[in-house]
Amino acid sequence: MQTLDILNPYNLQVFTFILLNSILAISIYITLSTGQLSLGHAGFMSIGAFTASILTKQADMPLFIAIIIGGLAAGLIALLIGAPTLKLHGLYLAIATLGFGEVIRVIFLNMEITNGALGLTGLQSIGNYLYDFEKAMGLKAQTLGISVMQMKSLSTFVFMLLLFAFVLFLTLRLNRSRLGRAFEAIKADETAARAMGLQVNYYKMLAFVIGSILAGVCGGLFAHITTTITPDDFNYHKVVEILSYAVIGGSEVVWGPLFGALVLTALPEVLRGLAEYKMLMYGLIMVGVMAFRPHGLIGADTFQKLFKRRRGKSSDKEAKGGV
Repeated sequence: MQTLDILNPYNLQVFTFILLNSILAISIYITLSTGQLSLGHAGFMSIGAFTASILTKQADMPLFIAIIIGGLAAGLIALLIGAPTLKLHGLYLAIATLGFGEVIRVIFLNMEITNGALGLTGLQSIGNYLYDFEKAMGLKAQTLGISVMQMKSLSTFVFMLLLFAFVLFLTLRLNRSRLGRAFEAIKADETAARAMGLQVNYYKMLAFVIGSILAGVCGGLFAHITTTITPDDFNYHKVVEILSYAVIGGSEVVWGPLFGALVLTALPEVLRGLAEYKMLMYGLIMVGVMAFRPHGLIGADTFQKLFKRRRGKSSDKEAKGGV
């Protein structure tokens, strides 16, 4: 019974948002894997969120199909703006994509179909959608001995866990593929990669679009988990939050942004008394990481050092055993 008490709707919602932000962290990691610093992920997230919300609210489209279309809409916009912006490098690309995100937010603020600054409310909940499906399959909350609200939160969490595992699996496979090695080569030295015959612009565009689609899907999921969205949910603070996952956690390996998303999502909940100072905490942590660990808390060398220590301990034990 105590175990079921731990799985109350509040805790499950926190775990769900950790998983959502982890997928968002993977989206920024894929874009960064070719060395592109994009600050437009909040804009792509808003495109996915409003597209999916309008399709479910106005066109009564099935929820998960609407979320997928929201992600594809974000990818299509990324394809359109990618051609001119991806010729830029470093801070110039960051500023251009940041400007894009702000333009999207202002457009949504002034559109009638998005209800302006008030945004959209009363959206279909993923928990309700999944619970209706489960009831049709004969699985009810009473069967598991939990409340209906708990069942809906648990269903949402399990769905997000499976989706996160699927996205992470594909990302790890991508890293080991020829495509992933091309991304790595471009990030290491774009000029050398081009000299080796790689189509640098194609691979950079591909990474940019994949990252944007994932951000758009995250936007659709966010809209239908919270059931309320406004354009201000995707403002400058969201840009900083997404970027912080990679800056603080690290962007050399996929585990870095995931660690950043875990820490930065859980920290305000653990220190609830300081939740209002979330952006201040992000800033202080970011300054500290930049001063002592410029490449993030988790890098490629982190695992190498860990394995070396384990090998060293194993060698010592074998040596002592031999004596």
